[in-house]
Amino acid sequence: MKLKRVLPYAKQLLTETVESGDIVVDATAGNGHDTLFLTELVGAHGHVYAFDVQAEAILATTKRLKEANKLEIATLINDGHENLNLYIKQEVSAAIFNLGYLPGSNHEIVTRGESTQRAIESLLQLLKVGGIIVLVVYHGHAGGKEEKDSILRFVQGLSQSFVHVLSYQFLNQQNDPPFIIAIEKMKQLQ
Repeated sequence: MKLKRVLPYAKQLLTETVESGDIVVDATAGNGHDTLFLTELVGAHGHVYAFDVQAEAILATTKRLKEANKLEIATLINDGHENLNLYIKQEVSAAIFNLGYLPGSNHEIVTRGESTQRAIESLLQLLKVGGIIVLVVYHGHAGGKEEKDSILRFVQGLSQSFVHVLSYQFLNQQNDPPFIIAIEKMKQLQ
């Protein structure tokens, strides 16, 4: 066995969970790579909701999906992921977050622990049993350590009766390498 890097492992978790026809969420659309990947997993009968606070991220994601002929199975929303419950009413099977900032953009526009926590809380209500939330935590930027600590405190406090929480990280890498937090819903929240 070979250890997977963080991003391939995040994709593996999603691939093992998402089925054709599912509804899924890309909570941080960014440049559209995960949104496109999710459209491939859900197929023509599924749907992807992708959120980003930056209009340039929505434009980049739109372009990427259009080039791949996948735009019709995605809804792109120029709003923060903390508001996802205003847009999604159906059960979802998976969600992915890439926390931090949009590569190649303004590094002062970053995700924040409080809004990410609100998004996770909403997703846990919408998530089907057996569904998964994958957070790729980039924390080497200004405010990143505070967000990382806030999210870790929050997920460590989630009841093991309802969810399993995994941390996947390389401990001997330097320069604040990203790591994964995965939350699997085991039964309906009370």
